Amino acid sequence: MGASDPEVAPWAPGGAAGMAGAGAGAGARGGAPAGVEARARDPPPAHRAHPRHPRPAAQPSARRMDGGPGAPGSGDNAPTTEALFVALGAGVTALSHPLLYVKLLIQVGHEPMPPTLGTNVLGRKVLYLPSFFTYAKYIVQVDGKIGLFRGLSPRLMSNALSTVTRGSMKKVFPPDEMEQVSNKDDMKTSLKKVVKETSYEMMMQCVSRMLAHPLHVISMRCMVQFVGREAKYSGVLSSIGKIFKEEGLLGFFVGLIPHLLGDVVFLWGCNLLAHFINAYLVDDSVSDTPGGLGNDQNPGSQFSQALAIRSYTKFVMGIAVSMLTYPFLLVGDLMAVNNCGLRAGLPPYSPVFKSWIHCWKYLSVQGQLFRGSSLLFRRVSSGSCFALE
Repeated sequence: MGASDPEVAPWAPGGAAGMAGAGAGAGARGGAPAGVEARARDPPPAHRAHPRHPRPAAQPSARRMDGGPGAPGSGDNAPTTEALFVALGAGVTALSHPLLYVKLLIQVGHEPMPPTLGTNVLGRKVLYLPSFFTYAKYIVQVDGKIGLFRGLSPRLMSNALSTVTRGSMKKVFPPDEMEQVSNKDDMKTSLKKVVKETSYEMMMQCVSRMLAHPLHVISMRCMVQFVGREAKYSGVLSSIGKIFKEEGLLGFFVGLIPHLLGDVVFLWGCNLLAHFINAYLVDDSVSDTPGGLGNDQNPGSQFSQALAIRSYTKFVMGIAVSMLTYPFLLVGDLMAVNNCGLRAGLPPYSPVFKSWIHCWKYLSVQGQLFRGSSLLFRRVSSGSCFALE
């Protein structure tokens, strides 16, 4: 939300191998005749390990299950799985693009339709700005339905590059097998696990953000051309040439710092808050089976309620923290289009900012640090600084 990947149960890596090993051990302990099954399970003489050089035992780990060399069946499935994630991400990106498009136009202060008079929950009359659906209808009237997907191509490329980068980093720097944080751990042990996991997520997020940010800048500028009806940024290659010629290499990374700060604050805030709730308020011994069977009688039941609560906790914390880190997203997007030759990045829509801190202070004074965070009920505030057509 920073921005984060879907959470996978920490006990999943190596789980299949562990179950297989447990099954084999259970068979060996059974009551089979010693002269039959024991010999059937022994390897052929040519493959037996030398007494002085014992064969190392198989270690189920996240590296093997992550598609690394030596993983059973992973060599052929890893590229297919990665391509599936890219395709799935492209579909979600395309479907959600009109929402982000309208949100960006609201962020830069483009309000082509006047506010309407309405009443709030207390019965008082207030002015409301057009909602997402009204704004989207206006775009369709101006540019047609295809206009809702302006700037989609560089955004698809940006998300695909981010996904591939994260997958490649997991192969080059495979994560260590994470142990599940429990309320039975002491504070030092549990915090150590969370810090280790969050640091790894932060590294992947920051690298993927930096590599994909130039395409993000191009996508933002393609979309805000709707404000001034410009056609300066028409394609990815031509946009790269224009930005490099006019702004140099740094032009591809305008607005990167607030985005990175927002990602870091989101990851640490979400993971730490979820950790303290899950580790100290969620009891692993909770069982939903009749009679309250303990862990020894029904070892699998302890995960049913505990894991469900943990998953919902992190989801709720993600929503809460994303609201607090929204100003970083807003400032980063405004800096990406500020003073780039487009009308949306020049007065009266926006002053020319010297830095992202200058932009933050300006929005804070105007009371607009959360501009565009709501797309349904948009009430006109006293500090509104939007430009009406």
